[in-house]
Amino acid sequence: MKKLFSLALLAIVIGACNTHPQFVVEGTVSDAADKVLYFEASAISGIQSLDSVKLNGKGSFRFKADEPESPEFFRLRIENKVINFSADSTETISFKASYPEFATGYTVEGSGSSQRIKELTLMQMELQSQADALLKLAQSRQIGVDVYQDSLTTLVKEYKDKVKNQYIYAAPYDASAYFALFQRLNNVQLFDALADKEDVRCFAAVATSLDNRYPHANRTKNIYNIAIKGLRNTRQAQPSAEEMPEFDVQETGIIDIELSDVRGKMHKLSDLKGKVVLLDFTIYQTEVSAAHNIALNQLYEKYASKGLEIYQVSFDVDEHYWKTIASNLPWTCVRDINSTNSSLLSLYNVQGIPAIYLINRNSELSARSETIEDFDEAIKKLL
Repeated sequence: MKKLFSLALLAIVIGACNTHPQFVVEGTVSDAADKVLYFEASAISGIQSLDSVKLNGKGSFRFKADEPESPEFFRLRIENKVINFSADSTETISFKASYPEFATGYTVEGSGSSQRIKELTLMQMELQSQADALLKLAQSRQIGVDVYQDSLTTLVKEYKDKVKNQYIYAAPYDASAYFALFQRLNNVQLFDALADKEDVRCFAAVATSLDNRYPHANRTKNIYNIAIKGLRNTRQAQPSAEEMPEFDVQETGIIDIELSDVRGKMHKLSDLKGKVVLLDFTIYQTEVSAAHNIALNQLYEKYASKGLEIYQVSFDVDEHYWKTIASNLPWTCVRDINSTNSSLLSLYNVQGIPAIYLINRNSELSARSETIEDFDEAIKKLL
């Protein structure tokens, strides 16, 4: 008997030694009887399932998970309805929601960061709604493409300025600041971690703050590396002669370009001699890209049969994203793997992206601009 008691006591002691501090997620979801509620981690590597429960008529739930080493992100999900939140200690986070408005009408207590994440989520939903409304106006020709592009740019700028001032710079150490950096519009990240100087400063602010508080955390190392890469990409240094690839300069004066498309096939700009060419430098992962491509497509549909070609060079860092967009476009799409460090930007004296050049049938540069508002008449004259 004494031996059995000793073994039981030993098991309790060992169990106690192996117990990690945990946080609790609890609450109720009304009108969700027989629905499955999933508790998931939004890890750097992707979504990971932690636990689940089939809700009864009362809709109550309670989950536990190990205390994270730094502020981490989690989510509650029913079908495709999601509540994002964060945890950084052994707190108890309480939610109250109803199934019909699960992702938007919930309340959260016990986590200030999670409340701010809710605010950001609702703001982003409203931004997407406004952007969708603008796109419908453009598609129905109630507004011009230039008005759509200007309006969308203004909309995004106002949103980003608000988020920068009220969430990122106000509390860069908070999980909500990290969350804000990775919000998306039309599936494009709003804050450009690698090409926009102002956005890179936001990443650097959050990375520095997290490095001071959680220097060994994987989440810290991840955003710190992103910030460092962004700072390198946006530095002012011009490439030296040794760094510049040998682009052929034709007798006509244009600088030839030879890059590969999504299938790996090489395309030379000079091979289009004899046609009117619209040379476009772009980055798909910017807020103006969708409107820009809509405007290009209008020109292409109008003049392709008359001899217009579009040679579009992407400087996107994300190859997969570039391929996804480029594979659906009807013109020649190539990508420079050097991104914004490409010597092409210097050789063509690109001051901003998008940048557009019009080349005549003799492969001579005819016009250049950062917008395509006046290119309709210019193309018509060359054709």
